[in-house]
Amino acid sequence: MIAAGVHAALAPSRTCVLHPGGVACGDSGARFETLLGSCVAIVLTDPRRTVGAICHVVHANAPHDAAGVDCAYGEHALAAMYGMLRARAINPKLCEAFLYGGGNMFPFLFDCRHPGDSNVRWARSALDRDGIRLTTEDVGGATYRRLSWTVGAGMPVSIGVPV
Repeated sequence: MIAAGVHAALAPSRTCVLHPGGVACGDSGARFETLLGSCVAIVLTDPRRTVGAICHVVHANAPHDAAGVDCAYGEHALAAMYGMLRARAINPKLCEAFLYGGGNMFPFLFDCRHPGDSNVRWARSALDRDGIRLTTEDVGGATYRRLSWTVGAGMPVSIGVPV
């Protein structure tokens, strides 16, 4: 199953490949995969790890004149994830959060304050603002990350792929 946008329900033992701007939610056994550069992925799961949600954020902040909802922007993606979790009777504030990505894809142009760094700073701030505990992160550096996670007891797996 390919996710080009918002997918509210993913059946167990199905795989969802998130593309930039993708948001998905699934029950125990559902598998999520994505490839990150300067983008960030936020994974949220309830404490019993029976439900999980993920988003692939491209831009930290939407432009002020943006029309409609575009989950490529962080606030829209988080709102979509929160809605999916609440629809399954999960309070997002009780979830554990995992953060991945935010790499510097152009290290020859930027040594700091690159788009990936901005995305990571935004994600940390947004989770903190919303009272969601960030438990694990694998961010920064000059690498792509291949992220995969099967909803359940195991941790998301982030494998670095050199630029």
